[in-house]
Amino acid sequence: MINGDTNGRTGRPRTAVLHRAPGRTPAPAPAPVVDGRSTRWDDHRAIRRAELVHAARKAVHKGGPGVSMDEIAAASGTSKSIIYRYFEDKTGLQIAIGASVVGQMHDALTQAAESAETPRRALRAMVGVYLEMIASSPNVYYFVTRTGAIAGTDGTARTASAPLAAFLDSVTELVAQPFTRAADVTPADAAAWAAGAVGFVRGAGEWWLGHHDDPDTPDRDELTERVAAWLWGGPVGVMARGRGAAAAGDAAPAARGDAPDGVAAPDGVAAPSTDDL
Repeated sequence: MINGDTNGRTGRPRTAVLHRAPGRTPAPAPAPVVDGRSTRWDDHRAIRRAELVHAARKAVHKGGPGVSMDEIAAASGTSKSIIYRYFEDKTGLQIAIGASVVGQMHDALTQAAESAETPRRALRAMVGVYLEMIASSPNVYYFVTRTGAIAGTDGTARTASAPLAAFLDSVTELVAQPFTRAADVTPADAAAWAAGAVGFVRGAGEWWLGHHDDPDTPDRDELTERVAAWLWGGPVGVMARGRGAAAAGDAAPAARGDAPDGVAAPDGVAAPSTDDL
């Protein structure tokens, strides 16, 4: 057949048409082929980045928050040029270290809070975990809290991605939960109390790191108990009860019910039932 049909008639060529049954959906296009080499390289890169972050954390733990890139490279068994293949620059590595540390702390705090049987025990557990973790490596803690790129205080375009700021926000929400469960307060009041509590615990912890060798400084367990009690009952009420009496002008506000351990609840806040403690 040349330019004709099967009967041998010549003339105008016919255009081949692929007919399909009415209503039948065309077959989907084949999925793009994934380059196995690219996937393996991405996996390798992620693993190598994690290894470098781990080595850098160890270098900070041993050398202090001011550790140099040369020291980090030596601890990693590589060179600075190799490190910069995996991180944009020194700031990028610092942010990765910070994200690793605060991520680990957040997971530990969440587990502590969720494992506790009562709101008060949840608060105490979080205080204890926080103090335990900062005591395990003060150098890493100071590196995370005092490095501008991590804390979001360096004024660069990457401030919005600073891991410490996001960590503090998430912990504030976490700490607000036991207070909300135990007291009849508005979400705004719970958030304000939690933000103050996070700052209080952080300040007490940093004070303790700088004074734990002093003769009158409480040990970590003692400080955990005291800080948790102060936060739960209010430092004025707890300390006044410990002294036996408070001056008339410094007395705690009248309670709306019996507060835990005899501590007066703040005005406008319902004292938690002892069943919740």
